[in-house]
Amino acid sequence: MKKKTGFTLAEILITLAIIGIVAAITLPSLLVNVNEKAWDAQKKALHARLAQAIGQMNTLGGYGTYTEGEDGVATADTAAESFILDALSKVYKINNVCGPDKLSSCGIPSKITTLDAVSEINFPSKMSELNAKLLNEYHNTGEDGDMADTKAAAFETVNGETIAVFYNPLCSSDTTANHYAQNKMCVNFIYDLNGSEGPNQVGKDVGFITAFYNKNPVVVAPVPYNTDYTSGVPQYTEIEGKVDAQEVCKTLGQDLRLPDRDELASLFVNAPLNNLDKSTGGYWSSSVISNGTLRSAWAQLFNDGSRSLYGRSGTGTVRCIRE
Repeated sequence: MKKKTGFTLAEILITLAIIGIVAAITLPSLLVNVNEKAWDAQKKALHARLAQAIGQMNTLGGYGTYTEGEDGVATADTAAESFILDALSKVYKINNVCGPDKLSSCGIPSKITTLDAVSEINFPSKMSELNAKLLNEYHNTGEDGDMADTKAAAFETVNGETIAVFYNPLCSSDTTANHYAQNKMCVNFIYDLNGSEGPNQVGKDVGFITAFYNKNPVVVAPVPYNTDYTSGVPQYTEIEGKVDAQEVCKTLGQDLRLPDRDELASLFVNAPLNNLDKSTGGYWSSSVISNGTLRSAWAQLFNDGSRSLYGRSGTGTVRCIRE
């Protein structure tokens, strides 16, 4: 006679408890990874669709009406809503449009968490709330255009995204002498991939897409890394053993790179969302001047919005973005 063997009830219960504990530990991180991959794919698709739509427009400036009284308070503001209805909807499928002061009707969350996953801010409802430095006086140079403190409007896409639109009807082209980012920004989109559902955090389901230049627009959608590299580094160096800006990004992560000048300008426009609102130094971009020697590169200043060419051997700050 062979003795029959098996698991006791206690052993089965212990095994199930161990499996439950392991699942409780690993499943959340697995779900986060799945969500982030899905969000990344959705972001890229949204960027591609908006870039294609904006590329079909003859001009980005001049839509709607924006006027101010002597006290500086807007007496008429149809700019953002008019841009959506009269321009964007002609080349992009839109389900619902929500005018100023009605953003929540399109699923725009009342608050969002910034890139650091710590700070929570009210969702901006007009240009000055998006970034007060967009309205500073440094760039006020007449023929180079200006920045109007327009209110945001919003719309919903057929794919379920909710998008707030910050529109500057006075934006200029890239041919003017002034190199302030404010004047070149025509439209800034802040999107939430799943509406008011969580986590409503920049870098996850919340992000931004910016269109620059009235003619021949450039549309960028940078996804920033959360940390600055503040130890001054050159944009480029041939000195052995000395780190430059592009190498910094490679060191921080294989999926990181140095932003170009328009991507960096987008980070300035959306600085409070990216924990960059207190930055005053110059940030290196990957954009260099084509003069044969490649001795100059574009840098973006966050204290006044200006961007200028500097010698590549000079030192600056680095904020990388994700591929």
